[in-house]
Amino acid sequence: MPLEQRSFTVEPSPRLLGEEVGEGPPVVLCHGITATRRYVLHGSKALPRAGHRVVAYDARGHGESEPAPAGESYGYPELVADLERVVESRLGAGERFLLGGHSMGAHTAVAYALRHPERLAGLVVIGPTYLGTIRQSSLDYWDGLAAALEGDGVDGFVAFIGERQGIDPRWQESVLRFTRERMLRQDHPEALVRAMREVPRSQPFGSLDELADLQVPALVVASNDGADPGHPYEAAAAYAEALPQARLESEGEGESPLAWQGGKLSRVLAGFYAEALSSAR
Repeated sequence: MPLEQRSFTVEPSPRLLGEEVGEGPPVVLCHGITATRRYVLHGSKALPRAGHRVVAYDARGHGESEPAPAGESYGYPELVADLERVVESRLGAGERFLLGGHSMGAHTAVAYALRHPERLAGLVVIGPTYLGTIRQSSLDYWDGLAAALEGDGVDGFVAFIGERQGIDPRWQESVLRFTRERMLRQDHPEALVRAMREVPRSQPFGSLDELADLQVPALVVASNDGADPGHPYEAAAAYAEALPQARLESEGEGESPLAWQGGKLSRVLAGFYAEALSSAR
């Protein structure tokens, strides 16, 4: 029997659009910048089939969700507040859950965990990049990418990534196809232009040293640098070292990044969640 996909909306402004599927111990997922809720598990239903209720939503200004209202930004304080609204709306009071995120979503998840460690059965950090400082080279990259989208639309956005990200030629065609598909799911490209200028200038937390007190089972997912240089392996390794109950996972030699393999990633998450729930008993 097909799994029922249930859409939801979180009010008030900005209205956040999301969906949940499956039943059982809950999983809440946060996607990366310029992505949508689809691009954490990439359409895989393996996690709900393993007996979990998966809750995913589009961040403000991404996918189907509304842009930031007047007077608000796309920085991490707002992103964490939006995640808090989703949790309050979709989960029972005090209900513990597995929280996971990719890139911007990974930073949002860690910031939430630092605020609400008691709510989490486990934490999954996929492809983090923030290491406690904001680098000018990163701001230059994101400003250039924002200008490319603003001036030349999706074609300019994709071309900029192809020219500037330093992707191994073996992976470049796949990455650019994947990037175009992701961007064509965006209802508010003008909001993404702002997000690309504001998110990289915002700090989700002070430094990795703060993670030392986060006593939550954690899984950190790293990608090889050839296929995914925007999410350096060494950054993920730094999170795994900083989180006291973390383990590091990655793909095998020559494989596409684990973060791109929705089915395999889902099975890794299901196994990790089972261990976390077992250890909590």
